[in-house]
Amino acid sequence: MSDPALGLLMLTLIVVVIMLGFPTAFTLMGLGMMFGFVAFYDPSHSWADNKVFDLMVERTYGAMNNDVLISIPLFVLMGYVMERGALVDKMFYSIQLAFRRVPASLAVATLIVCTFWGIASGLVGAVVVLMGVIAFNPMLKAGYDVRLASGVITAGGTLGILIPPSVMIIVYAAVAGQSVVKLYASAMFPGFFLSFLYLLYIIGWALLNPKIAPRLPDSETKVPVPAWIPNFQKAYSKNMLVGLFTAVVRPAKALAIEVEGTRLTYWGIWKNLLAALFPLMLAVVSVWLIWWYVVIHPMADVEPVASVAQQAAPAASARAPAANADQPQELGSGISPDAATPAQDSTESAEQVGTPELLKQGGAAPVDAGPPPEFFYYFWGIVAATGLVLLWYYWKLEGESFELLKLLSSSVMPLGILTIVVLAVILFGITTATESAAIGAAGAFILALHAGTFDWDRLKQSVFLTAKTTAMVCWLFIGSALFSGVFAILGGQQLVETWVLSLNMTPIQFMILSQAIIFVLGWPLEWTEIIVIFVPIFLPLLKHFNIDPILWGTLVFVNLQAAFLSPPVAMSAFYLKGVSPKHVTLNQIFAGMMPYMLIVILCMVIMYLWPGMTLWLPNYLYGNAGG
Repeated sequence: MSDPALGLLMLTLIVVVIMLGFPTAFTLMGLGMMFGFVAFYDPSHSWADNKVFDLMVERTYGAMNNDVLISIPLFVLMGYVMERGALVDKMFYSIQLAFRRVPASLAVATLIVCTFWGIASGLVGAVVVLMGVIAFNPMLKAGYDVRLASGVITAGGTLGILIPPSVMIIVYAAVAGQSVVKLYASAMFPGFFLSFLYLLYIIGWALLNPKIAPRLPDSETKVPVPAWIPNFQKAYSKNMLVGLFTAVVRPAKALAIEVEGTRLTYWGIWKNLLAALFPLMLAVVSVWLIWWYVVIHPMADVEPVASVAQQAAPAASARAPAANADQPQELGSGISPDAATPAQDSTESAEQVGTPELLKQGGAAPVDAGPPPEFFYYFWGIVAATGLVLLWYYWKLEGESFELLKLLSSSVMPLGILTIVVLAVILFGITTATESAAIGAAGAFILALHAGTFDWDRLKQSVFLTAKTTAMVCWLFIGSALFSGVFAILGGQQLVETWVLSLNMTPIQFMILSQAIIFVLGWPLEWTEIIVIFVPIFLPLLKHFNIDPILWGTLVFVNLQAAFLSPPVAMSAFYLKGVSPKHVTLNQIFAGMMPYMLIVILCMVIMYLWPGMTLWLPNYLYGNAGG
């Protein structure tokens, strides 16, 4: 048997053995060692001198020498601490009350919590199991269709591996030799857009067929208003904002009101006033940060850029943002990304599929050039719209709305602020992905301790599960590095490339073929096997077809959502089945998941037809998104 044929046999065996249930990492290493021994066999040398042992050491060192991979255990620790801290119960309750007038309000609240909890934890199994415990039974008791209830939990739970910070994106970055932060930026909008499509599907189905999601009784949607609030409104005004401002100036009546057995204090009045002003403060801070980053920040760099402009070469090398500082070396190669040749650079700068305009702007990040003229029209339009919404909100701010605001602020805002901080420090180049992961882990500890639900036993569980998951990922990297090296040595990679190029496909046809293969592989395999085994086979072909690896990789991320939703290895279904009532069958859960697979395909089509959704943010922040 020829060496290329051995390579194809090796690829076939890995799929068969994994489907039989053998551990992926050790299967990769075992087949790599076995076929590598055959490839390097030399009868004139002792078997102990076979070069496959040297290859194993080199590939292991190359994989483990990648500093970016340190972020994986830190992000995983962040997720487990948040999950063990039991911070999601109050969040689900408050969001469900906020959307109580929306059709299928329990399902909508479940999807929103799954989205943001998935961002914070990045653990699909933990999110699905947790939401299955918290939301599945309430939806069934409310008369929701089993397909709707199971579908929203299983599909929403998978969003955590798509929306940054995501371990899957870090794994792809290590395999493909791409920048983690650019991939994070590229996955941001598609992740939230896919969640939005899920939301449209849920609300649309509930509107077309109200029987699948009956309206909840008033007793379950009424916001619990403390007794002191009606007394406060009688003393001052039904509008809580007006009443609180008045109470600050004239506190006598307010200080006579009892709150949970004690008198309302002047500091209590101020705390409630600050809680009422929280939406305004959040809007002002958000608008100011946008203005600072887009308008003021580039102006501060005008003088330094002008002084350095005379030194073209140093400026070109110094322009690389924090994204390039986080550029991981290709998995197992042991080669720094800075060692790329000029020929490679010129090839990467060619026009690429899906980037007819976004990638022609050169290496400079557009954010460094200052805002375009139309930015000011959009900015002030958004400011005006935000002001009108806040004006209407405060005009209607009565006791029930005020208490709901306090519930949302105390349950959603801490997690939301932590998530935004973790993402912002990465995307804006303040820290590397590893440093951001450390910030997230520290923040998760603070939130869990503040909630009072985190103890020594839960800490031990979090650390143990983190070590277990990290060890699995590390062995997977080592096995993948060895397997891919032997596969290339046997000529399997060259054989696949020759076959694909002989088909004379257009870039669009190759894009469809590659994504279709990954979609089909998602039925029997998990995302880890697909990324570490099959994605490296496609990566060398991207340059030939002038396909942007950032766009292609983001399409893969969305595509792999289906890997958790497609039987027979639909892990989300099995996670949910483990915590669901006995009368709920796997077939019912599978039926609920199927429409979401079609939504994933629709999202991919829209991403390809509108590549700006994927590439605008990395191109704006870092320049050429494919570089």
